[in-house]
Amino acid sequence: MSTSLLAIRNLKVSFTHEGKWVETVHGIDLDVFAGRTLGLVGESGSGKSVSSLAVMRLLNEKQSRIEADSIQIEGEEIRNFTEKQMAEVRGKRIAMVFQEPMTSLNPVYKCGYQVGEMILQHEDVSKTETRQRVISLFKQVMLPRPEAIYDSYPHELSGGQKQRVMIAMAIACNPKLLIADEPTTALDVTVQLEILKLLRKLQAETGMGMIFITHDLGVVAEIADDVAVMHNGEILESGTVQQILSHPNHPYTQGLLACRPPMEVRLKRLPIVKEFLDGHWQGGKEQILHDLQITDMERQAHLNQLYGKEPLLKVEGLKTWYPLRKGIFSRIYGYVKAVDDISLDVYGGETLGLVGESGCGKTTLGRSILRLAEPTGGKIWFDGIEVTALRGTALRDFRKQAQIVFQDPYSSLNPRLTIGEAIAEPMRVHGIETDRVRLRSAVCDMLEQVGLQAEHYDRYPHEFSGGQRQRICIARALAVNPRLVICDESVSALDVSVQAQVLNLLNRLKEERHLTYIFISHDLSVVRFMSDRVVVMYNGKPVEMNDADALFEHPQNDYTKKLIAALPGRGFRRTDLI
Repeated sequence: MSTSLLAIRNLKVSFTHEGKWVETVHGIDLDVFAGRTLGLVGESGSGKSVSSLAVMRLLNEKQSRIEADSIQIEGEEIRNFTEKQMAEVRGKRIAMVFQEPMTSLNPVYKCGYQVGEMILQHEDVSKTETRQRVISLFKQVMLPRPEAIYDSYPHELSGGQKQRVMIAMAIACNPKLLIADEPTTALDVTVQLEILKLLRKLQAETGMGMIFITHDLGVVAEIADDVAVMHNGEILESGTVQQILSHPNHPYTQGLLACRPPMEVRLKRLPIVKEFLDGHWQGGKEQILHDLQITDMERQAHLNQLYGKEPLLKVEGLKTWYPLRKGIFSRIYGYVKAVDDISLDVYGGETLGLVGESGCGKTTLGRSILRLAEPTGGKIWFDGIEVTALRGTALRDFRKQAQIVFQDPYSSLNPRLTIGEAIAEPMRVHGIETDRVRLRSAVCDMLEQVGLQAEHYDRYPHEFSGGQRQRICIARALAVNPRLVICDESVSALDVSVQAQVLNLLNRLKEERHLTYIFISHDLSVVRFMSDRVVVMYNGKPVEMNDADALFEHPQNDYTKKLIAALPGRGFRRTDLI
């Protein structure tokens, strides 16, 4: 045990629920070594983050109970440390980078002050020296304009920049162990790659140990030396990254690897973890390819059927610009060209993928097509009707035929409405059904179509998981029988296993209801699985458009090549990260 930087033996964590203690982490053992990264893998609710928070003693003491035979840092037992002693451990010996930097950074304090606060807490240094240290840290984590970012508030930075500030804060006091809790989940692939490179670089320079918590085994392939797979509060298997990813023994691990959309082949649907746990895919990859792979002949027949008719949606020269103003008279001095002269066609029954980094204009384009963001110029036609000329009732009728599923299902559902009421609301607005009994029956049918149950009608959004809430939003969008559905990053925040279920659901509903999708995402593997054609966007403009398979196999634009090269797990382990 003394050879480990962090050694955990028989860790158990319980929480109070309805007056009883419920154990959620069931006696796990973990070892982390100096200079090595342990990838802690599993779905939401598996106990990954809870275990790490328990080691840091950051759980609410009144609502949680932590038990362990031993928790040692550099051979020193810390189970019975006082709160004052733990305050010395946190930040100085063990530091943590959380998944969502915007909720971890205080919005009313400047970034430099928040990082400097960590240094002042553990070291006796002047404010001038602290400022210099912080700016040096910002340079170390490769933040642009470090002096300007020192005086910037969190909301003024991009997601990748905020995550770098959090990393700078975590390494400010040269910790022996860094716990990175899903630090790249919501980031673009290129930003994700830069963060992974940065963590590897810092580890090589300082020799720190690292726990990297994630549900994405592609990321684990890039960053981890050792892997432990968690499920329902237990470690199912552990070993080196090569052992676990090349020869997984447990069906759960096999399922996690298989439910990620592959880049090398096109499948009819994605395998799901439950099927592996039930023993359905005992033939492994060969059986999956035999049963689920789409042949070239099937693919070509599908494309011929799609494009042998007039487009359902036509976009010509679309522009959506936002004015930049300054001065007391709010004089316009320029424009943010979120969408800048885009033309494209979408055919009935097609899934058109929109891909690109944050800020490229994907979401604005989707919202502009629905007139949720008013275009500055250009024209949109839907089934021969000019959408840009519609007003009042005519515009509302168009939105009955074109719906959107937003990225964050929780914020797009009213917490005061039951999910049944949320799904029924658009049906009432569009006059589809007004009788209360028939309306409830229709909503219950819709719930069952998306894999939920009729008795869920009277429950509220907070009573559901993230994947279930996304199903509710899909049900709400489909309740008015639309022909076009825009899916805006609708699976980006989900575990890979839940993501596979939702993607399969979207494709099943597309076939059953003869839907057309515009599928917006920064995840290229998901876009390839879902899409017939793909548009790559950069700075408000399309830089490449092609058949999905052709685009990913033979990209023409340098930006497209950069996005594909940044995908995690390609080539198993890249030399540019080591």
